Amino acid sequence: MNFNVGGPSHLQYSISSSSSDSENDDEVRFLNHLQEFDTQAEVITRMCDNNNRLWAHYIAHQNNQVTHGGSIPGHIVINRDRENADRNLFTDYFAENPRYPDSMFRRRFRMGRSLFLRIFNAVAEHDNYFMQRRDGLGRLGLSGLQKMTAVFRMLAYGIAADATDEYIKIGESTAIQSLKKICRPVVEVFAEQYLRSPNANDVARLLHIGKRRGFPGMLGIAPPAHYVIQGKEYNMGYYLADGIYPKWSTLVQSIHDPRGPKKKLFAMKQEGCRKDVERAFGVLQSRFAIVAGPARFWNKNVLHDIMTACIIMHNMIIEDERDVDAAIEDWMEAPTPEVEIAVDENTRFQEFLARHRQIKDREAHIALRNTLIDHLWEEYTNSEN
Repeated sequence: MNFNVGGPSHLQYSISSSSSDSENDDEVRFLNHLQEFDTQAEVITRMCDNNNRLWAHYIAHQNNQVTHGGSIPGHIVINRDRENADRNLFTDYFAENPRYPDSMFRRRFRMGRSLFLRIFNAVAEHDNYFMQRRDGLGRLGLSGLQKMTAVFRMLAYGIAADATDEYIKIGESTAIQSLKKICRPVVEVFAEQYLRSPNANDVARLLHIGKRRGFPGMLGIAPPAHYVIQGKEYNMGYYLADGIYPKWSTLVQSIHDPRGPKKKLFAMKQEGCRKDVERAFGVLQSRFAIVAGPARFWNKNVLHDIMTACIIMHNMIIEDERDVDAAIEDWMEAPTPEVEIAVDENTRFQEFLARHRQIKDREAHIALRNTLIDHLWEEYTNSEN
């Protein structure tokens, strides 16, 4: 029996069958992969189509809206032509032959041109915020004079920041920032000179003014003073006050219901001089209307800077225009007072208590007022004679 018969053909059949099955499996796997690829390609195609439709919808939506730009999202870019506005401002007020005379500059800026430029130069040297720069497109930005002028319009007229845009061509936020940026340097640069404590010459000048008005020793300031009334020496200055204040030796009050010519004369003189302070604050309000209006900022430090800057500039204006009242300059040079400071803490405390008791002395208050009543009446009768 031949076991080889059909052996090779059977083996060939087995091999062919296996090979055919392997090829079929490969083909099936290939078809499966191809189908998966087609599915993925279809998914990607659909995603691209969806993405394109979204972009097309977004672009169409943007084309139907006004485009915005600038460094702050949502802010509208306005071509204010600030370069021509700067040239017009310079021609109007700061050229060699300006369009508007000095009197109109004084009225609109509340001070003379020379004083304004002095403040401007000091502020510009203190803070480079007022240096003119170029923007990203190479165009010149706002000049320091534009920013300074906008701030002075807000201080002088009490107008809103937005109201400065029409002439100065400055945005509201920039005008507000400029206001804060100017007031702080004014305080830092000029406070030492124009908010300083009075020196000996100031005391002598104020005493001279008070004496001319019938109240020798009237200072309105804290430093000690030495003067004589009706042959009696005093070593403390005093304030003129109304009836709401306590009866201290440093306060001279008016008489509520004066009886007799002497007391009536005293009440008239005292109330007239006392109103100087009220009038001074009224001048400050009329000069810088922002002081009289409601507060426009929430930060107390900003409010403090604005008020202090207005007071400093008010004092600078008074100094710059003091020749209007030449009589105030009539004063003598006074030596610097020598003050001995006690080293012992207990001694200093006892001196403080003694000084405090002296200030709150009611009898001294009444005696000083009676002396001033006699002094004013004597001057009045002498002038009548």
